[in-house]
Amino acid sequence: MSRPKLYSGTRNASSWAMRAWLALRAAGVDFEEEIVNIVRPQRFANLKAVGRISPPAMVPVLVVDGVAIYDSLAIMEYANDACGGRLLPADVTQRAQARSLAAWQHSGLSNICARISFESAFYPEKRTLTAVETSECERLFGVLAKYVAESSGPFLFGTLSLADLILMPTIVRLVAHDPVVPSRDAIEAWTQTLLAMADVKEWMRDARLLPPIWSDDYLVPGQPVDLRVIPDPFDAA
Repeated sequence: MSRPKLYSGTRNASSWAMRAWLALRAAGVDFEEEIVNIVRPQRFANLKAVGRISPPAMVPVLVVDGVAIYDSLAIMEYANDACGGRLLPADVTQRAQARSLAAWQHSGLSNICARISFESAFYPEKRTLTAVETSECERLFGVLAKYVAESSGPFLFGTLSLADLILMPTIVRLVAHDPVVPSRDAIEAWTQTLLAMADVKEWMRDARLLPPIWSDDYLVPGQPVDLRVIPDPFDAA
């Protein structure tokens, strides 16, 4: 059996690759990696090339013995199976809850603070969140706080799971903007535990070395430009 190969993405742009990469690392899978530049204009030709091995022509894609696994959630499930299932709770109900959170992230959480992209977490200056974005942060953090409280931490279900890992890019992009919401204190210990993980620190270190990728959707039409330097929350972890 050859080593699985992960076609990953640009570190400060590919949040979906990040969560697949973290899961493989957490599972102890020995894999090689090829980072695909998904920054425009190289993005188009590079992803077209990825399309020769992956029907969606997107990253991440994991190739195992010539077979392509081309969805980040499927790659995370592969990682869980590869390590004997320890990245999901043993309890059947909790396992379903963890999968519910993963499915929510996969299908809908990108719409929370949609203008606050993963790329924006690495901007040297960031804008203030709108009232709607602040409310959306509070909603998400409030949901996560209940899981942390019920499990007593340090992770959402006590031990590290796919639910924690799949949420990592969302936590990165939101926490980088320093949202001031009541529920943030309730998940602060969980957030810092995630950010302190060696694999997370490695990804974030590499991402911060790259030139920022500006999004034209970042600024809010009709609002004055209010960019400010926010202390990097990832340095302290």
